[in-house]
Amino acid sequence: MGVAGHNDPLLGETTCGSLLQKLQLIWDEVGESDDDRDKMLLQLEQECLDVYRRKVDQASTSRARLLQQLANSKSELTRLLSSLGELSISGVIIPDKTTGTIKEQLAATSPFLEQLCQKKEKRVKEFADVQLQIQTIRGEIAGSLQVGDHLEMPHVDEDDLSMKKLNEYLFELQALQKEKSNRLQKILDFVSSVHDLCSVLGMDFLSTVTAVHPSLNDSVGADSKSISDETISRLSKMVIELKEEKVKRLDKIQALASQLTDLWNLMDTTVEERQHFDHVTCHMSSTSDRVTVPGALALDVIEQAELEVERLDQLKASRMKDIAFKRQTELEDIYARAHIAVDTSAARDRILSVIDSSMFEPSELLADMENQILKAKEEAFSRKDILEKVDRWMLACEEESWLEDYNRDDNRYSATRGAHLNLKRAEKARVLVNKIPGIVDTLVTKTHAWEKEHRTTFTYDGIALLAMLDEYRILRQEKEEEKRRMRDQKKINDQLAAEQEKLFGSKPSPARPQSSTKKAAGPRANGAAVNGTPNRRLSALQNNPRSASRDGGRDNVRPVAPVNYVALAKDDVASQASST
Repeated sequence: MGVAGHNDPLLGETTCGSLLQKLQLIWDEVGESDDDRDKMLLQLEQECLDVYRRKVDQASTSRARLLQQLANSKSELTRLLSSLGELSISGVIIPDKTTGTIKEQLAATSPFLEQLCQKKEKRVKEFADVQLQIQTIRGEIAGSLQVGDHLEMPHVDEDDLSMKKLNEYLFELQALQKEKSNRLQKILDFVSSVHDLCSVLGMDFLSTVTAVHPSLNDSVGADSKSISDETISRLSKMVIELKEEKVKRLDKIQALASQLTDLWNLMDTTVEERQHFDHVTCHMSSTSDRVTVPGALALDVIEQAELEVERLDQLKASRMKDIAFKRQTELEDIYARAHIAVDTSAARDRILSVIDSSMFEPSELLADMENQILKAKEEAFSRKDILEKVDRWMLACEEESWLEDYNRDDNRYSATRGAHLNLKRAEKARVLVNKIPGIVDTLVTKTHAWEKEHRTTFTYDGIALLAMLDEYRILRQEKEEEKRRMRDQKKINDQLAAEQEKLFGSKPSPARPQSSTKKAAGPRANGAAVNGTPNRRLSALQNNPRSASRDGGRDNVRPVAPVNYVALAKDDVASQASST
């Protein structure tokens, strides 16, 4: 083995060969034996092998570490892609086959892995924000979370960060936000209703609504108001209770207004005094929804009306006699308009005796009189149809009487002033008179039906109407018979006149009706009937007015038309025939 004693000039640096040459020269100078030299060279070779072996082991370990890094990178890349639910990054598909050196593969995988990590962090933040909003709204709805409270960031499941899962959370969040908006609108509507009801009832709105939840204060923004189920339920219950209270107070106000009106009418209270309680009486016929004036149903308004009713009740007791007689007059007017005969003196005497008695109770007396007035109105209403037919019958009889007077007038066709008006009236009167039998028949039928239904006699100013109608039929029949006799007598007179003309050659002057002949008319004011026979029923019918006031003076009094029982007096007919 040769030993170089100096640096190899060709290499320009120290090499193993040059060092070995130096070692050989040293051994030569020292005089080392060949065995020693062989041992030393063997040792040197063994040490070189150990160095190379260590380097190989280090290289192998480094390679294994790089392979593990590459495997971890690929595994992380696959996991991130699966978690994010994507197959590519920025449009570049990650290759599945291994190409190039290990470091090249690591260098190719690192950018994609970095991008996926950044995207994962962003996606995790999106998931956390959406889940936090969902938990917040759920807590507000359930009432477990007060408005303004902050929750910890929720744990995000990083195994599924796909857009599909994120969209599911977003859809849930959108539904909850809509639910929150609807609940908030419902809350605001309830609060508005409570405000309006408190205004009408005269109640403090702030203390009333904050008793449900402090966040319902007007100073708190809409987004900060409680929207929990409990808040909505309590608000709904409060609105119902306030509406019931409103109806209750309105009923009370209307009852007081009715009492005030009745008392005012009883005591003829002036308009000026009534105006002080217009805010009470203006709601007499109002429904609960239409009462919106602030303070209209406040407790002080009800108390004020109650005090006034109490004052008027005390005043009413002191003026009971005048009030009772006023009610009695009203009752008598109803009976008078309905042509119902009553004993007014006895009724007024009874009122005085009740007032003067020791057991007198004003409310009972007025209630009894109100009951009588109500029954009188009901009875008058039941008689209305028949009374209208009676009025028509009497009007027809008046026109019949006028028509007979008109037919007796020899100058009715003369050109006097107003003759054409009388002629038109006569034409209308004839049409109406022809309807009298039908009117009477209808009256009889309706009166029979009324009496059967009410099980009592239908009277007209104390006289049985059916009796009046029967008597009218009889007298009208007699009248028709008298007319036929008159026509027959006229024919006889005409024949006698013709015979005298033949015998004596001259026509006698026509016989003038004697002045004693009575015109066919009904009973007169003194109640005398035909032939001078008194007729109580007919005179009563004639002399009782249709409408009259009970205070001593008769206003707008129009006598009831007499039933025209037209009949010619038999004595006058006989005298006329004998004179002829």
